[in-house]
Amino acid sequence: MEYQNRSGFFNNIPLVTKNLIIINCLCWMASLILPKFHVDLIQWLGLHFPGGADFYPFQLITYMFMHDTHSFGHIFFNMFAVFMFGSALENVWGPKRFLIFYLVTGAGAAVINIVVAYLRIQPLESMMSVEMMEEVYRSGGELLRSGRNYADPLMGQLNFLINTPTVGASGAVFGILLGFGMLFPNTSLYIFFVPIPIKAKYFVVIYGFIELFLGFADFNGDNVAHFAHLGGMLFGFFMIRYWKKKEQKNERYF
Repeated sequence: MEYQNRSGFFNNIPLVTKNLIIINCLCWMASLILPKFHVDLIQWLGLHFPGGADFYPFQLITYMFMHDTHSFGHIFFNMFAVFMFGSALENVWGPKRFLIFYLVTGAGAAVINIVVAYLRIQPLESMMSVEMMEEVYRSGGELLRSGRNYADPLMGQLNFLINTPTVGASGAVFGILLGFGMLFPNTSLYIFFVPIPIKAKYFVVIYGFIELFLGFADFNGDNVAHFAHLGGMLFGFFMIRYWKKKEQKNERYF
């Protein structure tokens, strides 16, 4: 009887939400195990900068199913958010629309991440010789994979931007968060370590401003893709607005 209850709980998770969590967890476990057999999934499926030797177009999608193997919290909190907020959206939209929303917001976050990387790369390349740039694009990836980088600070930073893969479902998760805030604006949320509830619409706005501030405050700093998170929100906002206008137009002609 207890077993049936547990199974029932798992089966009550909407189909796409459940399968997204399963796929992400399987990919995370595979990225832990396969390096022992000389297969680096993150290097292959993580998002690289276009123009780099390791970039492939399919990474715009596959990167969001990869997570940092050195941090269980990275995948745990992303999947917890998919479960908490994604379930509500899928119950309203249905599996097809929710899956489209998830993939488009994740891919949109990847596009914004690439644009921001380009804006960071251009000033670096303007201060470097053609030979230095060619060396980074030709051999920088292999150097990073061996645990090394260029001693020249410009070459080292350029190499990091071009050849370090971006991974994680955070762009899609922020899209989901934005969608939840738009569909359930007055739902009260309780945040860790904050004893008072906050309405979803205010939570989304505050979180968005925090990401925007962190993005500009550390534009040339850490590898947390703050602008990619905002990209997921931005693409999510436009998708929901487009769907609403389309539904309103259909209602007028009904």
